[in-house]
Amino acid sequence: MMPLTFANVGETNMIKKIGGSPDVKKHLENLGFVAGGDVTVITETGGNVIVNVKESRVAISKEMAMKIMI
Repeated sequence: MMPLTFANVGETNMIKKIGGSPDVKKHLENLGFVAGGDVTVITETGGNVIVNVKESRVAISKEMAMKIMI
């Protein structure tokens, strides 16, 4: 298991765990990041990550990406 920030661009991974406070977990779940779901890193710019999750493109900060374990 590793944080999403270590995923390669274009690689699809399964989300294994969401970390952080209850508020952070809820926010990420609302964006579509749920355990068992697939996530694909589209690009990484300035530490921020743009990913495909549940048929949507979502931009998240590096700090948020560190809480998503794949």
